[in-house]
Amino acid sequence: MTLTVRFHELGGPEVLRLEDLPEPKPREGEVLVRVEAIGLNRAEVNFRRGLYIEQPRALPSLIGYEAAGVVEATGPGVDGLREGDPVSVVPAFSMNDYGVYGERVVVPATAVVRRPESVSSTAGAAVWMAMLTVYGALVDIGGLRAGDAVVINAASSSVGLAAMRLVGHLGGLPIAVTRGSGKKEQLARLGAGAVVATDQEDVVDAVLAATDGRGARFVFDAVAGPGVRALARTVAPGGTHFIHGTLSGQPTPFPGAETMSAYAMRSYTLFEITKDPARLATATAAITEGLVSGALDPVIDRTFPLTRIADAHRYLESGVQVGKIVVTVG
Repeated sequence: MTLTVRFHELGGPEVLRLEDLPEPKPREGEVLVRVEAIGLNRAEVNFRRGLYIEQPRALPSLIGYEAAGVVEATGPGVDGLREGDPVSVVPAFSMNDYGVYGERVVVPATAVVRRPESVSSTAGAAVWMAMLTVYGALVDIGGLRAGDAVVINAASSSVGLAAMRLVGHLGGLPIAVTRGSGKKEQLARLGAGAVVATDQEDVVDAVLAATDGRGARFVFDAVAGPGVRALARTVAPGGTHFIHGTLSGQPTPFPGAETMSAYAMRSYTLFEITKDPARLATATAAITEGLVSGALDPVIDRTFPLTRIADAHRYLESGVQVGKIVVTVG
C-alpha cells in the first residue's frame, strides 16, 4: 500500500484526501517513481476547483504535475532509465491520466528527466514547471538574446522568479512588476534588474526609464485582463507580449492604439514544449546545465510534509509566498 492524494469532489484545499491505496504498477512506457518531494503549482489549485484548462473527467481524481525521487521500476518499452536512478517528473501529461501527489506514483517515461546527483530532490521538484514555462516562451519561441529587456509580472511567483533567473543568466534585463512596494528589495536581491511596484509607480513610465526609452522586447504576462493595455505600451517595436496565465480572472482585450508600434500578442502554454520530445530535450538539457552550475537554482519559499497537503494548498492560495512551495515525502 502507498499513501496517495486524491480528491472526490471539486472545491477548496479541504477536498484533498490522503488515502492508503495499492501500489501502482508501471505499464508499457511508464515508470514507477518513489517520490521524495513534490512541487506545488497554481495549475493544481485550479484543477481541483474545476477552473483549469482541463476539467477532471472522473472523481476521485489524482493530482500533481511536478515531483522528484528515485526510479523503482520501469514498464516494458522504457529505455535509458533503471531502478535507483534519481529523476524529476516534468509536466508532460494530463492530470486526468496521472498525478504525482503520493509516496509512489506511475508516470509516463516521456515525463521523466534524469536528475544529477548534485541536484537535491527539493530543487528537482521545484524547478521544472516554472523554468520550462519560461524557457519555452522566451528562448524556444522568442529567441531571447543578451541585452533583451523582459517585463515580468506576478514577479514573486515561482514562474516570475524563474523568469528573472533565466533572463539574467542569458544576459538580459529582467524587469519585475509587483503590486506592492513591500517586495521591491527582496525581488532586487533575487535577481531583478529593475523592479516596478504598481502601487507607487506607473508601469509604462518605469519600464521606459529602465530601458532608456526603448521599451522591452518581451512582456511575460501571468495576469492578463485589462492590464494588458498598459503593458502593451511597454513593448519595443517588433516585440512580443506572451500571456501564459490569467490571474486577473477578467476578460483580456487586444491592445490597439495603446501600443508603441507593431505589436504581437500570443497565448502560450508550456505544453507546447513538454509534449514535443525534441523541444523538451533541448529545454531540459539547457535547464539541467543551469541547475548543476547553480545559475538556475529555484527559490524555495517553504516546505510542508505530505500529511499537511491541504495546509500547503491553503498557503499557496494565500499568495504571500515568494518562490516555490514544496511538499516533502517520507
